[in-house]
Amino acid sequence: MLLRNGNKMNYIGTRGFKDQRSFAGALLDGLAPDGGLYVPQAWPTPDFDLSGVSKGGYADLTVKLLKLFGVDVLGDQAVKAAAQRTEDAFLRDGAVPLTRLEDDLYLLELYHGPTHAFKDMAMQMMAPLTDAALSQRGEKLTLVTATSGDTGAAAVRAFAGSEHVKLIVFHPLGRVSPVQRLQMTTVQADNVLNVGVNGDFDDCQKIVKALLSEPSLKAQGLISSVNSINWGRLLGQVPYYLAAAAHSGLNTPEFIVPTGNFGDAFAGWVARQIGGNVGHLHAAVNRNDALNQAINNGRYVRRQAVETASVSMDVQAPSNFERLVFEASGRDADATRNLFDAFGQSGEVALSGNLQEALKSEVSASSVSEDETKATIKLAYERWGQVICPHTAVALSAALTRREAGEGTGGQIVLATAHAAKFPAFVTEALGFEPKAPDAITDLYGLTETLTEMPADITAAVTTVKAFIEWID
Repeated sequence: MLLRNGNKMNYIGTRGFKDQRSFAGALLDGLAPDGGLYVPQAWPTPDFDLSGVSKGGYADLTVKLLKLFGVDVLGDQAVKAAAQRTEDAFLRDGAVPLTRLEDDLYLLELYHGPTHAFKDMAMQMMAPLTDAALSQRGEKLTLVTATSGDTGAAAVRAFAGSEHVKLIVFHPLGRVSPVQRLQMTTVQADNVLNVGVNGDFDDCQKIVKALLSEPSLKAQGLISSVNSINWGRLLGQVPYYLAAAAHSGLNTPEFIVPTGNFGDAFAGWVARQIGGNVGHLHAAVNRNDALNQAINNGRYVRRQAVETASVSMDVQAPSNFERLVFEASGRDADATRNLFDAFGQSGEVALSGNLQEALKSEVSASSVSEDETKATIKLAYERWGQVICPHTAVALSAALTRREAGEGTGGQIVLATAHAAKFPAFVTEALGFEPKAPDAITDLYGLTETLTEMPADITAAVTTVKAFIEWID
């Protein structure tokens, strides 16, 4: 049975917010009013053959999933348009982009969309759904997002020119790759503002969370986020787990996910939770290993992020960890709120033994060094002829380590999250030659950039956002 209110699925918050929202409400809110993250009030059970649908067309699968989660409150036309856009971003030459490396080891190539990163699938879906929700209400929206590179580029491409949305993207200056920066700053659209912050990604994320609860901005209209704290963003990443598992022919394959903010890994958890053919989930992180330490050692500590080649994973306070904690604690909103309030205040919390064991039963984690990342890029080319990005290399390294330890024997699918040409310097260092770039990337060089710089300061961010909103209006 599906839990529905009329024709709408209900959404609640991880910290106790219970004034149920429809999908449209959760999409436009971004965060729940108490600072929690939206999740379904109850996880739905598909009233269709999930296995059979997963083997069919990607757009058809996406339509079914969107309706399952109550997205049809926005109308069938919006659902179908969103599903078609995400299919266009996902497929490789009309097929599921699954590459077999050896035995039961596969790469799922999630970089065939407009910005050549996995964020395209979710953003290309989220943009038309957001426009549809705003059109229904006759309203406009300011979207703010923090990015370590790929989210911002995908959001700018998806929302540029929107009649209903003003988009402001915050990225850490000097901590995204040149290609990622150019994909954001060379898009000339009046409704988009790119902001470079003198800080790291966690600084950008703190700014966005503060902006979402800033009263003076709320007084000027709706404000939300397209980070994976937004349920609508995360939902767009669920279908490819189901499609990949179905087309691999494996029974409950293990997925190894390069992990920064934990949104992609949690999307895999959702796919498994609704009965998908998804087995074990392994989160592979780089030297920024707060998530790994929390799951394996029981201490969640926010340290200063260090710069790595896998820049999109340089995160020490992964927001979507809160959703996993909520589920692993038996949906205990009070415990979740207390833990993340304490973490927000002190930057360090100890997890109970019961919670740590529950987390381990849901997902495992490991950390991969820079040397291991570079060696895996070289190995992937020499053994399989695959040129992979640093993020994919982190996940592939973790997968191979698990295979050597006798794990993942039922088959593994490694998520390849970005095109190698987005990170040419490190890949060239590993291989001795520069990865071949698609025309969409080479054409960026020489284009005019538009960028606003600011300190890692919330007051400065509020001033910047207000000035942009007033200029647009």
